[in-house]
Amino acid sequence: MAARNEPHKTAIYATTVTAFFAIAGIAIVDPILPAIGADLGATTWQIELLFTAYIAVMALGMIPAVMLTGKFGYKKILAAGVSVVAVAAIAASFTTSIGSLAALRGLWGLGNAMFFATAMVLLVSLANDRAWAVELFETCVGLGFAIGPLIGGLLGKISWRVPFLLCGLFMIVALALSVTRLKDPEVMPAPLRIGNIFATFKKPAFVALCVITGTYNFVFFIVLGYTPVFLGLGVVQLGLVFTGWGVGLAFGILVVGHRLAHRFGAVQTVGFAIVVLFGALFGIATSHSTVQTIVFLVISGVCMGIANANLTDLALATGSPDRRVTTGAFNLIRWGFAAPAPVVAGLLAEHVSLASPFWVAIGVLAVGVLTFLAFGHMLARTVGEKVLWSRWNKGAAAAEGSAEEALELV
Repeated sequence: MAARNEPHKTAIYATTVTAFFAIAGIAIVDPILPAIGADLGATTWQIELLFTAYIAVMALGMIPAVMLTGKFGYKKILAAGVSVVAVAAIAASFTTSIGSLAALRGLWGLGNAMFFATAMVLLVSLANDRAWAVELFETCVGLGFAIGPLIGGLLGKISWRVPFLLCGLFMIVALALSVTRLKDPEVMPAPLRIGNIFATFKKPAFVALCVITGTYNFVFFIVLGYTPVFLGLGVVQLGLVFTGWGVGLAFGILVVGHRLAHRFGAVQTVGFAIVVLFGALFGIATSHSTVQTIVFLVISGVCMGIANANLTDLALATGSPDRRVTTGAFNLIRWGFAAPAPVVAGLLAEHVSLASPFWVAIGVLAVGVLTFLAFGHMLARTVGEKVLWSRWNKGAAAAEGSAEEALELV
């Protein structure tokens, strides 16, 4: 096999390995949530703050992080983000109160915002083969979600502090890679104004996609943040269960997500994923056994992977030609809608019932499903696809192609 013609291959590998560490740092918390609550004397909604603080700060940090790339370049912002995560994770391993731990998780979220606001744009800028670089990045993301819970479960058996400490050490390694191996592209990004980012919301197809994504991400973090508490299992068992969920997520991202999009179109594939996810949530909410809940949980992971594999592609195809602008706007919605989900789930579990967070998730996702049914044809037309009901929409029926072809025009 001929060697891949990628002059910046080392920098690309360094970025994707850092992505693995960053994602593993999110998923590593899942199995240790109940242990943290027991050790620090925290209630359900208080331990859910560990997710909400992280996501909320990440959502708010995305736009300034994107804007700062115009002044400092990608490498400095990415390295600064990795440094912040390392400090926050190591400090979290020594904290003694749920409030300080939540604050450090918020700082952790700021660091990840700086990383994720720059990583994909940096990869696309450095790679000759953009599809290969994106696939590599997605592989590391998938592996992070699959392996992170296993690390958290196995090491959390020793102490919930050990996974945090290990994650901080991971990020120190990632920082060394970032400083020594990464380089900014030859053409530096132009400065951005905040108005450039919010102007993206004038595009109807992009707004429709944001509504679908916002409801989906709310559900994503109900499942990721609350289900460990709902299951009531031990640390190791939770680690294994969420490794299964992460493997399902990785399978959806890496194996079937893009294949379905190539065959049926990205829009229809996302619609299929959220409808099946809707059914999986119903299965979890009505489950009468732990095994049944786990089965539906893994199914939900596959659906989430399929959705994740295509939502960003559709955002890039329907948003601004400047990828930084689209990334900032899309991630503000993606993470902003997700932020309240864990704490809402915790409060509902304490004051209503253990299953009530999943019923709320079903109601929220129903809004996304209805939005898809109402505006799916508009999304499809924008990216050059058609949908199953296109015989009722002549504009969509006349269009052919795929989301990837539309992306080539961006």
